[in-house]
Amino acid sequence: MTFRGAIWKVDGPGGWTFVTVPDALAPDAAGAWGRIPVVATVDGHTWDTSLWRSKTGEVVLAVPKRVRGRKSPPDEVDVTFRYR
Repeated sequence: MTFRGAIWKVDGPGGWTFVTVPDALAPDAAGAWGRIPVVATVDGHTWDTSLWRSKTGEVVLAVPKRVRGRKSPPDEVDVTFRYR
């Protein structure tokens, strides 16, 4: 699954940065704690992680600082993921 999306940050100190998975690519079901294990690649950086189903029902991918580098909201990233 591949898409391009804008990163966004949760408000507040220490807020996490995410990219929202388009509805057409989002899985129907989630595992424990709303997580779906995947191998993700963002802008060429690959790692084992999970997609999260948010309280609002969206599926999101956390994008750590080591992956996003100097990018900050609302910069866009290229994302590929596959289920583990």
